[in-house]
Amino acid sequence: MGKNSHLGHKLSAAGLLVTLGIIFGDIGTSPLYVLKAIVGTHDIKVNEIKGAISAIFWTLTLQTTIKYVIITLQADNNGEGGIFSLYTLIRKTKVKWLLFPAIIGGSTLLADGIITPPISVSSAVEGLMVLNPEIKTIPIVIVIITLLFGIQQFGTKFIGKFFGPVMFLWFSMLGILGFSQLSQNLGIIESLNPYYAYRLLIDHQMGFLILGAVFLCTTGAEALYSDLGHCGKDNIRVSWIFVKLMLILNYFGQGAWLISHQGKTLEEVGVSNPFFAIMPEWFVPFGIGMATLAAVVASQAMISGSFTLINEAIRLNFWPKVKIKYPTDLKGQLYIPSLNWMLWAGCVMVVLYFKESSGMEAAYGLAIVMTMLMTTSLLNYYLILKRYNKFFIIIFISTFAILETAFLIANLHKFKDGGYITLLIAMMLMATMFTWYFARKIRNRYLVFVKLTDYLPILEDLSRDLSVPKYATHLVYLTSADNRQEIESKIIYSILNKQPKRADIYWFVHVHVVDEPYTMEYKVNEFIHDDVIRIDFRLGFRIAPRINLMFKTVVEDMVKKGEVDITSRYASLNKNNIIGDFQFILIEKFISYDNDLPFYEKWILDIYNILKKLGLSEGKAFGLDSSSVTVESVPLMITPSKEISMKRIE
Repeated sequence: MGKNSHLGHKLSAAGLLVTLGIIFGDIGTSPLYVLKAIVGTHDIKVNEIKGAISAIFWTLTLQTTIKYVIITLQADNNGEGGIFSLYTLIRKTKVKWLLFPAIIGGSTLLADGIITPPISVSSAVEGLMVLNPEIKTIPIVIVIITLLFGIQQFGTKFIGKFFGPVMFLWFSMLGILGFSQLSQNLGIIESLNPYYAYRLLIDHQMGFLILGAVFLCTTGAEALYSDLGHCGKDNIRVSWIFVKLMLILNYFGQGAWLISHQGKTLEEVGVSNPFFAIMPEWFVPFGIGMATLAAVVASQAMISGSFTLINEAIRLNFWPKVKIKYPTDLKGQLYIPSLNWMLWAGCVMVVLYFKESSGMEAAYGLAIVMTMLMTTSLLNYYLILKRYNKFFIIIFISTFAILETAFLIANLHKFKDGGYITLLIAMMLMATMFTWYFARKIRNRYLVFVKLTDYLPILEDLSRDLSVPKYATHLVYLTSADNRQEIESKIIYSILNKQPKRADIYWFVHVHVVDEPYTMEYKVNEFIHDDVIRIDFRLGFRIAPRINLMFKTVVEDMVKKGEVDITSRYASLNKNNIIGDFQFILIEKFISYDNDLPFYEKWILDIYNILKKLGLSEGKAFGLDSSSVTVESVPLMITPSKEISMKRIE
């Protein structure tokens, strides 16, 4: 399955509407808090406002439009985007350290996403304070967030149909409100000149720090790339023209309103947020409702993106196997219960800790700018791999490395004001991913494989040895051996030594995760007809390895083609054409206490074992029916312990 599998990828009116609902929720709700964060409690000054609006315009142009919409969307993996998809595209370069920006970027993206629902919903709900300054917004925000996470288990196919129209109305509202203010103060159009942004950085003593607030206007750009697979690059690029125009109109409109109140603070003017201040008084209740709906859409996009991110991490061996559900038949939609409630807990804690959106603004953006820097470093290798002009690569990467480093430095002042929370969460996620990845590397390094062909005569004899009690008609082992001619020595030990297991047919099943997202292929190798068979599955990194169903499908196909006979070999059952039983054996490897491990490897493996207990068992992770699965624990000998010297006495 490739590009054609994405029905929404073709440029169409319906595709554009869906794109508005899925892709631009995060970046589309930025006007709710960007200028409020920039102005803060300071006096409104004309040149500073023009400089800030200029910085917003050129950030959206350079960072969002040029880097992401034009260039980064080119780096699609069979229509899929996101930092892990980008990593799978370039890991064929064999540059080992690319693993680090991939994991760091994925962790910081997920961590900063925990602030997206609280800041979006809080900024919208706080609009109610325009109508009633005494209203308590925290309970309302928590209720909305709880309902949002609560409905995830049912899927979002139904409400998803409304996302497009809601966001179309939202962006139209942004543009109209902005234009109404812009028409009263056309002087703000001078902000299109980048000189104003330059003067802000040079003249204003807080100019560089204001960049931290300006950066909030582009935080949704990374999510835009991550959600590429839902809509396709053509729909994203065309709809971005409309989205950017509406955003710019609104920012300029807010800027025009602020300039008309120069010399005063927002508190002196009697407003808490210029976004709601530019609305006619009669329109405010409707505006608050629309803002809340848009915040829900933005939050939903973040949640869905987080599920996809962790699903990819599991397939890339960056994350423990966890329970994944598929609530609807909608392509790519999944639900991860453990992650869902972890995100909910994180969002609620953020709301309770910061209380107001103004506090969240201080913590928002620090982690996501690190994600953007990681994406830039990976993008460098993608451009090299695709043989782009060297001069273009140098100019492009240098420009955005400098720009994003400036944003990072500007955001560092947020660390003590709450940025440490997202970085702490990101570090915990990084620790989990790195530990899981390197622990598996350590374990796999010491797996012993043997030639399967050396044991074929023994397996054939065992299957016909009536003196050995039959274990199952069909005995199925999952193997990690990439080479079809090899098998783990532990599997051979399980069959021949650990209660010899006679079966009529021995099946060896291998799952190989490929770099394409939706590949579903298999290959059959018959070593001994109707006796020893190996099946190799090639699955995309976004395909759930539902081995029980996949194996059943392959066997049924082989039966239709007359390649295998799966009827029971017991005479009475065979006579009545009864299908034989299938028994899966999973080899659970544990670290033997006899190993003499280096300290750091033992530390990594100890954490790995804890994480493994928190995750799913191998059987459940591969979708195997527990009634037909036997788990055998075998010690994994990594380094031999020192010989014990003992003296025999009579």
